[in-house]
Amino acid sequence: MNIETNRLILIPLTARQLQLWAEELPSLEKELNCSYDAEPLEGFFLKIIKSQLKITQEDEENYLYHTFWLIVRKEDRIVIGSSDFKSLPNAEGEVEIGYGLGKKYEHNGYMTEAVQAMCQWAEKQEIIRHIIAETERGNRPSQNVLSRCGFRLYKSGDTLWWKR
Repeated sequence: MNIETNRLILIPLTARQLQLWAEELPSLEKELNCSYDAEPLEGFFLKIIKSQLKITQEDEENYLYHTFWLIVRKEDRIVIGSSDFKSLPNAEGEVEIGYGLGKKYEHNGYMTEAVQAMCQWAEKQEIIRHIIAETERGNRPSQNVLSRCGFRLYKSGDTLWWKR
C-alpha cells in the first residue's frame, strides 16, 4: 500500500523491510528498486528506527502506524526522506506525525507534498480525528510545512504543538 503524489511515492516499510533499512540498506534498495540519499542512518535517528522496529514486529497488524514511510522521488527513485506516525491514535483519535528530509532536498516543497499526502490518507481512517505534530521553537522550515498543510499551533511550551 503506497501513497502517490505528483512527484513522490510514499512507501510504508513492513517489519522485515524496516529491519533491512536499519541493518542491510543495500538489500532494501535492491528490493524497492531505489537509492537511499536521505538522513544518515546513524546516531539518534538509527536508535529511533530500531525502537520502532521492535514495536512494528510486535504489532504487525497496525504496522502503518508504527513504521516509517520512505519518501521516494518518482523521477529517479531516490529516497529523499521519511515520515511516520509515531504510534496508534490515542483515545481522542489523535495521531502524531513525524518527518525528515535529506538536507540537499530541502526547500523544494517535497516535505509539504509528503505531509499533505500522509494527512489525507490518515484522515480517511475511521480511528483518526486529528493529526498532531511537535516542532522545536526555532525550526521555522518545519513549522512552515505544517502551516502549509493546514496545521494550526495549539500549544506552546519548550516545544510547539500543532494540530490539523
